[in-house]
Amino acid sequence: AKALHWYTKAAEQGFAAAQYGLAYMYHKGEGVPEDHARAIKWYLKAAEQGNLASQFQLAYMYHKGDGVPMDYAEAIKWYAKAAEQDHSSAMYNLGLMYRYGQGVPKDSAKAIGWYTKAADQGLAAAQYGLAYMYHKGEEVPVDHAKALRWYSKAAEQGLPGAQYGLASMYHQGEVVPKDYAKALKWYLRAAEQGHSSARYTLGRMYDEGEGVPKDNAKAMKWYTEAAEQGNAGAQYSLGYMYDQGEGVPKDYAEAIKWYTKAAEQGTVDAQYALGLMYRFGYGVAKDDAKAIKWYTKAAEQGFARAQYNLGYMYDEGAGAPKDHAEAIKWYTKAAEQELAVAQYNLGYMYYNGEGVTKGYVEAFKWHSKAAEHGHAGAQAFIGVMYGNGDGVTRDFVLA
Repeated sequence: AKALHWYTKAAEQGFAAAQYGLAYMYHKGEGVPEDHARAIKWYLKAAEQGNLASQFQLAYMYHKGDGVPMDYAEAIKWYAKAAEQDHSSAMYNLGLMYRYGQGVPKDSAKAIGWYTKAADQGLAAAQYGLAYMYHKGEEVPVDHAKALRWYSKAAEQGLPGAQYGLASMYHQGEVVPKDYAKALKWYLRAAEQGHSSARYTLGRMYDEGEGVPKDNAKAMKWYTEAAEQGNAGAQYSLGYMYDQGEGVPKDYAEAIKWYTKAAEQGTVDAQYALGLMYRFGYGVAKDDAKAIKWYTKAAEQGFARAQYNLGYMYDEGAGAPKDHAEAIKWYTKAAEQELAVAQYNLGYMYYNGEGVTKGYVEAFKWHSKAAEHGHAGAQAFIGVMYGNGDGVTRDFVLA
């Protein structure tokens, strides 16, 4: 109450620091009810006198629509004034606005310029933003040397995203020799701060024994932590470990649980795995309709095995009415991805005219492709076709 009293008296006499203090109290509800209109009023008075903190807070409120209607033009105006006074966070936020075209045309050169000014002042978020843009070639040419430099600076300040980016560069050997020890060091630092992708990657390294001794217990630990944060890759991997009994007793119920979470996020391997589990009743009641549902989702993402299994279910009328046209459609998609069993079934359908006009030439084509992949049934069928002269010149030697 006394702070409010004296801040108000000083603010009303035009003292900028008091105007800022008063605005901040109203902004954050410290000692007074939160009142954004009064906060804006006093931030504005102080900002117009050049008070740096007020210029930044005013810009931020307009940028994020914090208690006022979002207004990018006002945000740009006040960030620019604060940036002219070397406020590093204002510089960084200006960079963000140019990067994403918020209130200004997208301009990667200006974004890089403002990020660099803030990064040179040691702002970790700007260093990370620069590193990411150079690493991924986002709006700028890829430059791994610059990415490494800025990731390193931000990582040393403890920014988990930068620690993860730096780890990935050592992991993949981008511009530096591949170095699993350094990758592990930085993944661990990021993971310990809760970075889900770092946790997932650590799980994968221990799961596969990549750069570290294979350790299913550590893989489970990191997969579980990442999965509980919603990381889809970790959810699938955790489901797979329970499904296969790797490092834990086989537990289909847990596998279904984690596969489902990953599948609902669009992870194609998890969608396919769920299709298998419902098709064959692993840990759940056999349910061909659910198998069709999950196979379809995976098949629509181009997963060849799911396309074949979906084709087979329509071919056999399992979980859906028998539909040779759908079977042909999905067999064809899988066959075009060189899946031998799909090529064989497609050849068989053309040979017998199931769902398509009978065509020995097409049948021979697909059986030949399957045979080239070592499919014994297709190899035998080609022998029959040469023996009968079906779509080819009869040739008992080739048969």
